Amino acid sequence: MKKLITLCIFLCLIALPEVVAQNNSEERKDEATAFFTVRGEIRGRDSRSPVEDATIRIVGGEVVKTNAFGRFTIRTRIGDQLVIEHPSFGKEFHKIESGEPLVLLVDGYEGSENSSFSTSKQKRKAGLQRHKILLDSAVMFKKKNIEKSIQYIEKALENLYDNNDQKRLSDSYTILGDIYAYWKQYDLAISNYQVALNMYSTSRLWISLGMTQLLNEDYEEAITSFNRILRNNLSRYQKTTIYEGLGDAYKALGKYDKALENYNKGLEIAKEDLITPKITDLNSKIADNYAASGKIKKADNYYQNSLNLASEQNLNRAIVEQDRVADFYNSTNSYDKEIELRKKNLKDLEKSGVQVQQSRGTFNDSVTITSQRINYKIGNAFLQQDKFDEALPYFEKSVSEANTKEDLIVEKDAKRKLSETFESLGNFDAARKTFEEYVDLVTELTMRREQEISQASRFRKKIQDNQIRIRSLEADRVLERARNENYMREQLLIAQSNKTQKYTIYSLIFGMTLLVITIYLFYRNSKQQKLANNLLALKSLRTQMNPHFIFNALNSVNNYIALNDERNANRYLSEFSTLMRAVLENSDEDFIPLSKELELLELYVRLEHMRFQDKFDYEITVDEQLKVSDFQIPPMLLQPYIENAIWHGLRYKEEKGKLNITISAKTDEMLEIVIEDDGIGRKRSMELKTKNQLRQKSKGMGNIKKRIAILNDMYKDKVDVSIADVQADGQGTKVILTLKKD
Repeated sequence: MKKLITLCIFLCLIALPEVVAQNNSEERKDEATAFFTVRGEIRGRDSRSPVEDATIRIVGGEVVKTNAFGRFTIRTRIGDQLVIEHPSFGKEFHKIESGEPLVLLVDGYEGSENSSFSTSKQKRKAGLQRHKILLDSAVMFKKKNIEKSIQYIEKALENLYDNNDQKRLSDSYTILGDIYAYWKQYDLAISNYQVALNMYSTSRLWISLGMTQLLNEDYEEAITSFNRILRNNLSRYQKTTIYEGLGDAYKALGKYDKALENYNKGLEIAKEDLITPKITDLNSKIADNYAASGKIKKADNYYQNSLNLASEQNLNRAIVEQDRVADFYNSTNSYDKEIELRKKNLKDLEKSGVQVQQSRGTFNDSVTITSQRINYKIGNAFLQQDKFDEALPYFEKSVSEANTKEDLIVEKDAKRKLSETFESLGNFDAARKTFEEYVDLVTELTMRREQEISQASRFRKKIQDNQIRIRSLEADRVLERARNENYMREQLLIAQSNKTQKYTIYSLIFGMTLLVITIYLFYRNSKQQKLANNLLALKSLRTQMNPHFIFNALNSVNNYIALNDERNANRYLSEFSTLMRAVLENSDEDFIPLSKELELLELYVRLEHMRFQDKFDYEITVDEQLKVSDFQIPPMLLQPYIENAIWHGLRYKEEKGKLNITISAKTDEMLEIVIEDDGIGRKRSMELKTKNQLRQKSKGMGNIKKRIAILNDMYKDKVDVSIADVQADGQGTKVILTLKKD
């Protein structure tokens, strides 16, 4: 054990210098000779004030100036000489030795710390104001020009390059997410919302993320986001919005009961706080949910509620709800109700004088309600009832209006239905002509779709390029911050090198100590496990009673009963049960008092003598000088030897034999137990055994050998046994057992 610990310490001490040397070697190899960008700052040595407008140049290379914070960025390479010039201190030189950020301290610069601090504070305030202006500009161009809007975000992030203001950085990425969401680039919006959340978490931001995940059909993620924000302190309106979003997500997943539960929670809050728009929306969505789950009657009731609420709200909201309920009537084949509602919808649309957006999402996820679209749907409702004459004028009006407003999609659909109507009325020429016009429109739409796909691809690529630039800027910012932190940490480490070395030595000593303790605990645990295994084995061996003894004892009882010797049978059975009870009571003990073991042995020998009275006499002698109470002995350790003496030595002897058991003190700390018989001896006993007996092993003797081996392993050679013949011709057997006190 000691050698193992010494070896571990020796190997660690040898390996430590090699590891340090290897790390230094690898660092030297990693230094590149190519050009790279170095960031740095210049400060006065005494005042630590930043040096503004200092000229930094590489001999034969780039020239830059420091900003108000004394910072600069320059392209250089290892080995180049930096020349630093300023009127206050003249020239300073510095050799580039690595790509780490530089903090250069110059002599002779006595810049005012207070004025520098004031200037720095003013510049910081101006920078934050500029950042706000850039974000406002990005918001202003959000719906007009996505590229310009993203450019403003990029400039806003550049403005925060040297500033670790997590809140304003989060605001920048939040607005960028809003821009992408408006232009239906939902994956990019989600990505930027998540970046913003990592910097600064707000309830509004979590809601935007959840709504955008809904629009991107990431329903499980949306549910996770909404449930996450529900744990925060929210306004009542925000809670209503979240429950509405959860309902939308569960409805999209087909979990209509969960959707209804969340819609109702949102509706309850909206009613309590009189949030009228939400009351209308949630009634409509509950109706949608019932319709989707096949509960048409309940859906119809809620649609009536939403119609009434929308009409009380404003005309545009009523137009949207009318269109939605009319679609429901169409899906349930209630064409008369649909037609009546769409005609009212058409009148209200003409009254409003504008096109109305039907929106279900948070952003620009909507359908435009137009007169040509309504006329087309009225005509389609008549057509589905085979009312061709009534359908015809609506399709013609839809085609005319769509053509005037250049709505090719509605015009295409209306012409196809118009062709079917002409065909059903028997006007095949008009049907063929209209169908040809429909085919031309399909061709034109296909070409436009291809152009739109191409434009969308270019648009997507341009947006992704902008996003890559922004991500690159953020990566540079994080990297620069990490470099600055590493540099400052390195400076601190250099200043505290002696202290660190001391800690390293202490850590090494602690590590070695910990290693030694670990090895010791492992060794002790192994030893304890071995002890537990030994105890388990001892318990198993102790519980095994010689089956021959039990079988023969029961045969003896049976023999007494057969001879009607009830008295001896009862006496034998009583003493046998006493012995068995004592054996079982001691089965859990490793050691019992010697006096108790002698009582058991005497009881056992007496039982055997009752069976073989004509075969042997016995005598148990205990040395009077022996303090029996000082010794303990494993239970039933001597019984197998006595059993062997009786069954294999004395039982086969023609004349009556003698069994002597002597217990005496060998020393003050050791006793000797001698079991001696004058039987036929071991050799003769083996000759008399049957073939079956030869094949069997002595279970009692085998167990006793195992017990002695385990006990000696646990208690350091506490028990010793030797067996020898008494006479030279092999007659008689003597077993000598020595037992230590402790």
